[in-house]
Amino acid sequence: MKESEIAIVIPLYNEESVIDHVLSELTGMFPQYSIIVVDDNSTDTSYQHVLNHSVYLLKHIINLGQGAALQTGIEYARELNCKIVITFDSDGQHDPKYIEPFIAPLQNNEADIILGSRFLGTTENMPLQKKYLLKASRVFTWMTTGILLTDSHNGFRAIHIGRFPNFEIIQNRMAHASEIINIIKELKMRYQEKACTIRYTEYTLKKGQSMWNSINIVLDYFLGNMMK
Repeated sequence: MKESEIAIVIPLYNEESVIDHVLSELTGMFPQYSIIVVDDNSTDTSYQHVLNHSVYLLKHIINLGQGAALQTGIEYARELNCKIVITFDSDGQHDPKYIEPFIAPLQNNEADIILGSRFLGTTENMPLQKKYLLKASRVFTWMTTGILLTDSHNGFRAIHIGRFPNFEIIQNRMAHASEIINIIKELKMRYQEKACTIRYTEYTLKKGQSMWNSINIVLDYFLGNMMK
């Protein structure tokens, strides 16, 4: 597989203080990959910061949500004839050193999608409440999809979109994480979990999901399925 057939898709919303560092890391380590940033109508200067880097930059004219931003990035990756997409957060929580180990099983035809797991890997400064919430979410995912994972809501993934032209995210907002697990089941994708590190900082914890927001995400997922 040509390296140009690999894309890193980054949904972006109001990350002006960290996006330069995230993109500098990625472009420095993977200049051969197509890096696609989808600005979900940020209200700060994130968009201007991205212009300083050699990446593809798309912009939503209204705020649609992280799921919609990922889907926009995946669609553009297809236009670039990319076969593998890495989904990567814009807030600095993900460590890019795990990207190549995620790609390898897809290139070797050992899996169709790789799901990052902080519980197989490591976390830095994860609050206890967050840990329990994530443990509960894996039970919810198992009950709704029949797939039991160690970490069901990790935004770090590698997807072989070349083998699955019908891989499509419908849930616009954060419920897309649960939806992707359901897509794996519906499309009969071969999946693996791989260790990664999630870096919690004062900045990311301040922006993170509250317990109430997490409940709303679950409700969004159920309502979205009912409206299909």
